[in-house]
Amino acid sequence: MVRLTYGSRRWFLGLVTLLLFLLLLLPAQTQGILLQFGGPLGHVLAWPLEAWSSLTTAVTDLWDGYVALRYVYEENQRLERETALLREQNNQLREAAAAGQRLAALLEFKERAGFDTVAARVIGKDATNWYQAVLLDKGESEGIQPEMGVMTPAGVVGRVVKTTGSTAVVLLLTDPNNALAALLQRTRDEGIVEGTPQRSIRMKYIPLLSGVRTGDWIVTSGLVGGFPRGLPVGVVTKIEKEEGEGFQVAEVEPAADFSKLEEVLVITKLPDAPESDTFQLAPKRTPKTTP
Repeated sequence: MVRLTYGSRRWFLGLVTLLLFLLLLLPAQTQGILLQFGGPLGHVLAWPLEAWSSLTTAVTDLWDGYVALRYVYEENQRLERETALLREQNNQLREAAAAGQRLAALLEFKERAGFDTVAARVIGKDATNWYQAVLLDKGESEGIQPEMGVMTPAGVVGRVVKTTGSTAVVLLLTDPNNALAALLQRTRDEGIVEGTPQRSIRMKYIPLLSGVRTGDWIVTSGLVGGFPRGLPVGVVTKIEKEEGEGFQVAEVEPAADFSKLEEVLVITKLPDAPESDTFQLAPKRTPKTTP
């Protein structure tokens, strides 16, 4: 058996260390050199070299894939933020366009109405559900006072009941505490329009001999209540003749859409003299009749 001297062992360990160092730093190049030896040492050292090379390749591919996925993720996040911003801007533009159309309709009505009005925006609603009321962003500083009528270009909305310097509370026509003198546009029969607990409106005190029928329009009479004559109130959808009563009651579909009130007109000054149904604002539509 051959024994290595101390110097030989040091030389052998140094050679192994050098080979391992080359394996770690230059695995691909070193593997080719070692394989040229064709001896057992080359094959023994080439095997871990192949494993190491495969491992480093897999790690490199995994890292490159992670970096690529990270970039894609960040790019998707950026695109999602930009999409959300564009969607918000688009919604704002849509709202601005819709508001512009509504304000244009208000301005057009103001120019042909023949009486003084103040345009106001709805900024709040009664949160208690005790009253059917809305809050406006205009008040006494704009000449608005209690008992003034409130409307939209579609028709009657309600009446001002309370004011401050910059706000006004409007009791809607659908509130049971509100009542309005009105008449049937076709038959000329008068009655009182009032709100109901179901948040709808009805016309009471229609004479029994009246020829009222579903589809008839109801307009303001102009006698009391802060409204000129002839503003649309609503359309008759059902007629009831209660036994023992000396009048008829009509259920009415409001001309104004109370669920979509955003801008309104407050009538600050009535015409000097009542006119005969001058304001033909009621849209031509088929009423929702009740059997």
